[in-house]
Amino acid sequence: MTRIHVLDDTTINKIAAGEVVERPASVVKELVENAIDAGAAAVEVEIMGGGTSFIRVTDNGHGMARADAQTAILRHATSKIASVSDLQTVATLGFRGEALPTIASVSRFSLLTRQPADNLGTRVDILGGKTPEIEDAGCEIGTTVRVEDLFFNTPARKKFLKTNATEAGRISDFVIRLALSRPDIAFRFINNNRLTLMTAGDDSLRHAIESIYGGDAAAALIPLDFHDAEADIRITGYISKPSMIRSSRAWQTYIVNGRTIQNRAIAKAIDNVYRALVPKMGFPLAVLCIEVPQRTIDVNVHPQKTELKFEDEGRIFKAVYKSVLDAIRGAAGETAAIAAAVEKPKFHYESLPLNVGASPAGAASPARSASYAVPPMRPQTVHEAVQWAGQRVDLRTAQDAVGTERAEERSAFAAALSPSVGQDADRTIEGSLLPIGQVDLTYIIAQSAQTLYIIDQHAAHERILFDRFSAHADGIPSQQMLVHAILSFDAHEAQYIEENAELFDRLGFHLEPAGEREYRLTEAPADIPLDEAEATIREILISLGDLHAATPAHLRQAGIATMACRAAIKAGEELSIRQMEILLAELCATPFPFTCPHGRPTILKFDTHDLAKMFKRTGFNL
Repeated sequence: MTRIHVLDDTTINKIAAGEVVERPASVVKELVENAIDAGAAAVEVEIMGGGTSFIRVTDNGHGMARADAQTAILRHATSKIASVSDLQTVATLGFRGEALPTIASVSRFSLLTRQPADNLGTRVDILGGKTPEIEDAGCEIGTTVRVEDLFFNTPARKKFLKTNATEAGRISDFVIRLALSRPDIAFRFINNNRLTLMTAGDDSLRHAIESIYGGDAAAALIPLDFHDAEADIRITGYISKPSMIRSSRAWQTYIVNGRTIQNRAIAKAIDNVYRALVPKMGFPLAVLCIEVPQRTIDVNVHPQKTELKFEDEGRIFKAVYKSVLDAIRGAAGETAAIAAAVEKPKFHYESLPLNVGASPAGAASPARSASYAVPPMRPQTVHEAVQWAGQRVDLRTAQDAVGTERAEERSAFAAALSPSVGQDADRTIEGSLLPIGQVDLTYIIAQSAQTLYIIDQHAAHERILFDRFSAHADGIPSQQMLVHAILSFDAHEAQYIEENAELFDRLGFHLEPAGEREYRLTEAPADIPLDEAEATIREILISLGDLHAATPAHLRQAGIATMACRAAIKAGEELSIRQMEILLAELCATPFPFTCPHGRPTILKFDTHDLAKMFKRTGFNL
């Protein structure tokens, strides 16, 4: 009996669905792209239950005849290409002929379509890839595709989907990007019977951006218009001023020949321009429409068509960089001010020489402060320090004096400490830590009796704040804002806030609806700087979208971790010795001082033996 056999069509379609239909957002993307290819002037997307229970995409395109509707549900059937040579110049969004059969194989699928010339339309019903039922039906001109119970016959794949809110957010992202790529088409997005996005379809990209991101975002836009005649590259669109940045690239859309894509070269070009302008890590709002000859790109490199390959990616990088740079040069005054604010303050440090001169015989040892008194003339070298004031001092005597003083200091410090007993020495801190100073305004150098510590000040403070916030079981204390902030969100961010209103209240953020996709912030957590409140909320929203099958406890933990990260002292902040002492004391009191809430190390330890090995002093009796 043969061991190799040909798979049936149902099995083939289910396997193909693993690449083409990863999640509900993939279904929406394929269906909306088909609607755009059909010449639709209006597209409506409606979902329920994050798209797993119900998806409906309706368009007013040219529709299909009965024969075409029957053929469209067959594998690798398409009207977009006819031969392999067409792949070199394919300009439509869909072209593989896999979308409809693969979607139908993992759902309860229904297609309703009619051409303008036909009196009756065609209805096609498919249950999980089985034999389709086809009949005449009355309907409007265009096509409506209805998908219910997605992945009902592939429970393993359904199990790996994230929360309904997360899946709905991904669908919203796809619709937003498609709406930005085609401002001439009127888009409507309905989530759980609520209209969350609507564009006018008046062919104005600026109006589309305003409809999606709000009036404040539209007011901060800078237009782009760049043309490289030699390479035949045209770049248009908008980018936000350096004063308006976001914590992620969620507000960046790249469109190449009408197709929304992801591309690292484009993202890097934008980053390189803004790194010298923004005072902190952040990303501008950007909608870039790039037009290149179709023969210079390959869209057939990814099943979902979210990536493409440029013939000369370096030229695209240079073009995007120059177009963005030229656009923001118009705001020279603003950018200069921002760039000036980015420069780190310069600090001046002075070292006071050690007075190692020998005391007269029988004289009492001078007080500690006297040992470090500033001499009238500051020596610049070790030799000058030893020979200071013309007094000849025996070098050996001076070294012995310093060694004795250091030994006494170490003994006194060791006696004052109370090291933990019976714990893992590598995962404990020996009593109190004595701060020595900072390195690069980022790392604290500290010591105990026998150990040297290097502490990441941001990660350490993040751990302290995380434990402090977590201890408030009933809610984190908040502070009233004297001036209420009006915050604008996009459609799915507003949905997250609405669905997690209780969570934000327990985190110390009190948000009140103040209009369509706008909220008034009246209270913020007491330990969060008020100027960090908005950025913290937006980062919490991003972290909520990344969670899988999150419980209320997981949501709260993710929110607290984000708050701790935003509120913690940053790298580049100068700390006084007293501030370091407080930080180290609080870190020692936490149950997990060696890691931050995200798992990064906070402390590096080097005991006497570690240092001896690094300096190859193993032959000495230390």
